[in-house]
Amino acid sequence: MSVRKLAVMLLLCMLPKFAQAADLLDYLTDQAGRYTGPTVEDHIALMDRDKNGFVDVFEVRAFLELKHGKGYEKELMDKMEASAKGQSCGTPFAKPLYQ
Repeated sequence: MSVRKLAVMLLLCMLPKFAQAADLLDYLTDQAGRYTGPTVEDHIALMDRDKNGFVDVFEVRAFLELKHGKGYEKELMDKMEASAKGQSCGTPFAKPLYQ
């Protein structure tokens, strides 16, 4: 298959994605073109279950799983939680730093 045919096929596959992105952008902007969708602060407020003003990795995981289903980005969340629990560094000299 030639490079030209491959490029055309790739473009045709991507067109629906561009159309969806444009529709979403239209939905999230007002007539002046300013963004009106949820802000970072809005998402943080939704994630902050204990209302302490901070969002830890455990609250992020709960929020993402609620939004996208159980096990969403499990491998990444497991790594982040291991780090938060102090289980990510196996060297003996670092363990007192995590405990």
